[in-house]
Amino acid sequence: MSDAKTMVRTTITVGESVYLLAQTQDFEGLQRRIEKALDDGGRFVEFVVVGNRTVSTLITGSQSVTFLVETVPFDDRDTGDVDYPFGGFHDTSVDAF
Repeated sequence: MSDAKTMVRTTITVGESVYLLAQTQDFEGLQRRIEKALDDGGRFVEFVVVGNRTVSTLITGSQSVTFLVETVPFDDRDTGDVDYPFGGFHDTSVDAF
């Protein structure tokens, strides 16, 4: 059995854009905020992604939103603290990993 540390990583796809959520992001809370945005006819929803950066995306009824939850190697930089970003511009997308 491996002693390697792991963590849960949640990926959200909004339309054609893919984001890796920061560890501190409440995935169920984000789902509720997205549902509320749809109930309200659409609006911007913010969330924190890997790299400790904030994303604001417009949620409308014309796009799909998908969540994927998986176990990945532990990254101690992934605190969700937007005052301490790390990585480059593309670290917020799945292609960066």
